[in-house]
Amino acid sequence: MRIRTAATAAGGTLALLGVLAPAAHADAHKGDTTFTSVTFSKSTVNVGVSAAQSLTVVATAKDGSGIKGIYGGKLVSPDQHITFPVDASCTRPTTTTMKCTWTYSLDANDSDDYADLKNVQAGTWHLDAEAAANDQDFYTLDTSRTVKVKRYAKLTATQASPEPVVKGRTLTVTGALTRANWNTNVYAGYTSQKVALQFKKSGSSTYSTVKTVTTDSAGKLKTTVTANSAGTWRWKFAGTSTTSAVTAGGDSVALK
Repeated sequence: MRIRTAATAAGGTLALLGVLAPAAHADAHKGDTTFTSVTFSKSTVNVGVSAAQSLTVVATAKDGSGIKGIYGGKLVSPDQHITFPVDASCTRPTTTTMKCTWTYSLDANDSDDYADLKNVQAGTWHLDAEAAANDQDFYTLDTSRTVKVKRYAKLTATQASPEPVVKGRTLTVTGALTRANWNTNVYAGYTSQKVALQFKKSGSSTYSTVKTVTTDSAGKLKTTVTANSAGTWRWKFAGTSTTSAVTAGGDSVALK
């Protein structure tokens, strides 16, 4: 898939748009044109419901005849929607190379409704760009360069009671897991998710997982444990392919 319709990333500020993209294909190339490097400022971008998150991508292309231009510079979501950079610039480090830098703003509550993130767009995004050489060679990046864009998750501070607790007695530990709903711009309970309950004994610097608890229909967590030692309890969520990982603040419990 050769990209000739998107604006060149040679400079200027580009509008952030959300439009339907063609179905993804494998990378394609002709001749000796190649991308020597493509780097993302973040491997994962966690987006909440109000604050926009920035992502920068730097790509360098090379061809023996020189690079005429690098076109596209688009990010494509799992549901094939396109996000264009809000800022782009290119330089020519040598006679045979071109280096372009694109900056994107990812937001669930953008003033432009078309640019708003939607829940179906969480997951693996890919960079879509083409380097065109002076001798008509080209290299198209389609699905090989990826970044994770995830819904931001929160855990309430861990609560363990009673405090202090008699050694050997039952301790009740509670919490709640929520994540950003990009469709409604609120944080909602993340249901049916496995969350680790961890404990760090007083004097230690290491947490260990005591058990795994599943969130209820409202995203709440509740379990009981036996208090054998003084220390700190906390919840830890490993995240999913669409939702960020998060660790709750701990609650220190003394024995009496």
